[in-house]
Amino acid sequence: MSGDFGPRITIPAAQKFAHRSPDSHLTLFGDAEAIKRAAGRTVLADNISIHPCRDVIAMDAEPRHTLRHGRESSMWQALQALADGRTQACVSAGNSGALMLISRRVLGVIPGVEVPAFSKSMPVESGYTLMLDLGGNLHCSAQQLLQFARMGQIQARASGYDNPRIALLNIGSEAGKGTRLIREAAELLEAAPELNFQGSVEADSIFTGSVEVIVCDGFSGNIALKTSEGVARVLGRRIQHSFSSFSGRVAGVLIWPILRRWRQEFNPDAYNGAVLAGLNGVVVKSHGGAGVEATINALELAAQQARRDVPGTIANAVAAQ
Repeated sequence: MSGDFGPRITIPAAQKFAHRSPDSHLTLFGDAEAIKRAAGRTVLADNISIHPCRDVIAMDAEPRHTLRHGRESSMWQALQALADGRTQACVSAGNSGALMLISRRVLGVIPGVEVPAFSKSMPVESGYTLMLDLGGNLHCSAQQLLQFARMGQIQARASGYDNPRIALLNIGSEAGKGTRLIREAAELLEAAPELNFQGSVEADSIFTGSVEVIVCDGFSGNIALKTSEGVARVLGRRIQHSFSSFSGRVAGVLIWPILRRWRQEFNPDAYNGAVLAGLNGVVVKSHGGAGVEATINALELAAQQARRDVPGTIANAVAAQ
């Protein structure tokens, strides 16, 4: 029940999701009294239950400290329920570093996968592009980038792309560009016959839709993600400010349908939720500052991943290599 807003966002989000998905069951891990206070006079849906937890991991907690002292936290208990088979997916808006470390401790990594990666869909000109890693691993080997590509391919196929195009994030699209690590990774991806590798793409091509999967280390990926979210919000505020005058409001009436569609397509909240690919279970990281609809999107993503058993598909693909 962490995140920037805690139960006052997660409870209404859980209620709405529960009503939209009556075939699902939600278990809320956290302070039972805080959950009830957030619900107020509203009765929780029949397909929602509460698992009381004594502790919560703070957003600024040192991740490694949580491995020693976080067993009674809502995050740990939620992941333990997933490991025990009592749930099929876990969604958390809490501390990203703690979520990664505790997930690895409690769930474990799929045999043959070196490290999990944060993967997330990005809105592009047509469809979406999946990026990974987005912050889980600041330093990656060429072999790990190859594994990210394979996991990204499986996730993209689960979303309807039969032969997803894959690229490396780089400072240039020409062969031979980039660091030694990137060049080594490019050689490995080029030599993998099962991958539809397209070479390198620069950051300004992330949103063109030229590929369905973009592979990068967590440092570069997180910067690209946060930059794109910041730009989207700045543009939204600038557009809103532009229509605050009388002439702007008149113009806004004429083009409002277009603006509304753009807002829906490029609102970062619509793509909230990063999957921790490579774990023995479905774990989705929701943005710490996510609102109600954004949190619902993360829940829907987790349900989709669980129904399609994406971790199992990744495990089978790795075992077959």
